[in-house]
Amino acid sequence: MADGNRTTYVLVDGENIDATLGGNILGRRPRADERPRWDRVLQFAEERWKQPAQGLFFLAANNELPMAFVQALIAIGYRPVPLSGAPGEKVVDIAIQRTLDALQDRDDDVILVSNDGDFVDEIDELLDGRRVGVAGFTEFRNGGFQQLVSAGLQTFDLEYDVQAFNEPLPRIRIIPIHEFDPAQFLL
Repeated sequence: MADGNRTTYVLVDGENIDATLGGNILGRRPRADERPRWDRVLQFAEERWKQPAQGLFFLAANNELPMAFVQALIAIGYRPVPLSGAPGEKVVDIAIQRTLDALQDRDDDVILVSNDGDFVDEIDELLDGRRVGVAGFTEFRNGGFQQLVSAGLQTFDLEYDVQAFNEPLPRIRIIPIHEFDPAQFLL
């Protein structure tokens, strides 16, 4: 149920998604055209929960700000959150955890875009009646999130639910029989 004053905050852990895509799915660094279409993630959030979405894209930018990427994020409606810290400090994780904690004092809804289990406790705390979701790659999502589904956590796959990619990814997944299309295997 959308409330005219509610917003869905979409918190993007871009490094986690990029690392999963490159390291686990493609086996190499993703090319620009293989990365998620981040505008589709915001659109999905707005359409799914029928209310405005505000995207926050967290970046580790210790000494260098990728201006072309930052400008592209701004153009599609995200607020980039460039962060720096001491060597070895997980600045993106720290900032997302702090943001999730701050959202406890608001009535807004949240979709976290990450597979990272470092956020399970903060997500659990937000399951207080508001809508809370986690978007990522189902087969690489931390198992701690699955344990929160019975408490109301919604889970979304970036490729299959959000449709954030232009081309199918080379993933092997369990296919629900109602989605099975033999033409995909008879190439």
